[in-house]
Amino acid sequence: MHLLLPFLILISACSPAQQAGSITTVADTVSSDKILIVYLSRTNNTRALAEMIHKQVGGKLVALELENPYPKNYQATVQQVAGENETGYLPPLKTKIDRIQQYDVVFVGFPTWGMQLPPPIKSFLRQYDLRGKTVVPFNSNAGYGVGSSFRTVAELCPNSNMLEGFTTRGGVERDGQYLVIKDEKADEAAAAVAKWLQKIKVLTHTH
Repeated sequence: MHLLLPFLILISACSPAQQAGSITTVADTVSSDKILIVYLSRTNNTRALAEMIHKQVGGKLVALELENPYPKNYQATVQQVAGENETGYLPPLKTKIDRIQQYDVVFVGFPTWGMQLPPPIKSFLRQYDLRGKTVVPFNSNAGYGVGSSFRTVAELCPNSNMLEGFTTRGGVERDGQYLVIKDEKADEAAAAVAKWLQKIKVLTHTH
């Protein structure tokens, strides 16, 4: 299982100046109160990753909620999301983030839905101006990888500094498999998250 994958397309989307600056100095220049961790989670696997990141780097942890939540029925949700992706519909968010300009680093976490970025994450990235910020995606998936989701984050944040993302296997709701990142799997994931944070140099200080 590949817990860490190099997403060179994201790094290459940044200018050389951004690469040389942010990637090498984020840990030295960003305090934990300048970090925002936003995530969408249906089976709580992405939530588990978000909490691991929060434990490592601090910051503000925010779960995205919709004004009109998706159906509990899996197939009904799949159909609704497919329709939203086809039409470009952006579901309105119930979650409001005050003064997003105060954050310098924004972690954005989500599951892979239909090999794409979930519509609520598109809503978030459209609603909030992340220009000039360092954006760091992280993902849980059913075993098929990130699909086009990381690329879409980069496309929706053309004026942000994108860092290498993190992905790992989560649940398979279709098969009734929900929270997978627990017990030994959680320990493995936490170690992989810490290694990833060190690699992209976003670890600030020990909490």
